[in-house]
Amino acid sequence: MEVTPNAFTIKRLCAAYGVGRTFVYEEIKAGRLETRRAGTRKVLVRKVDADKWLDNLPKGNAGPPSAATGEA
Repeated sequence: MEVTPNAFTIKRLCAAYGVGRTFVYEEIKAGRLETRRAGTRKVLVRKVDADKWLDNLPKGNAGPPSAATGEA
């Protein structure tokens, strides 16, 4: 039986959402990704907060950057 987590450590958040550790910490510092503390050291991100953060990221372009600007 597979268990779906209600919260992620930073390491597991990075793996689950395909982003880097530095990017995650920048998002936390900017106030765009909410965290919780478990004790003095463990940082957790609730799944609902991670999903909300993901939904609020800017949408990407359908093609490569040169196609969007018309440059070759």
